[in-house]
Amino acid sequence: MGQDTELVDLLRQVRDQQREQLALQTRALDEQRELFALQRANLERVERIHDRAEALQDRAGRGQRIIVWVMLPLLAFALIALMWPQLRYYLYLLST
Repeated sequence: MGQDTELVDLLRQVRDQQREQLALQTRALDEQRELFALQRANLERVERIHDRAEALQDRAGRGQRIIVWVMLPLLAFALIALMWPQLRYYLYLLST
């Protein structure tokens, strides 16, 4: 009988430890779910920021293209206007 009592006590200890282990695993899984939810929220936030950055870059690129197409002809005209007197002088020298 003593051995049966020890065996029953041992089985109860195993059962209790298994319950504790299951409770710890459940808690760990809950914490992992919380962390996963936080990571998902963080990823969504990063994706929104990335999308906004791409939109800003697109707008900046369009603005730069407009500036280039407007400024290049103006710059060429300014250079020609500045060089015109010099060119006329050289043409005068060549014709004489």
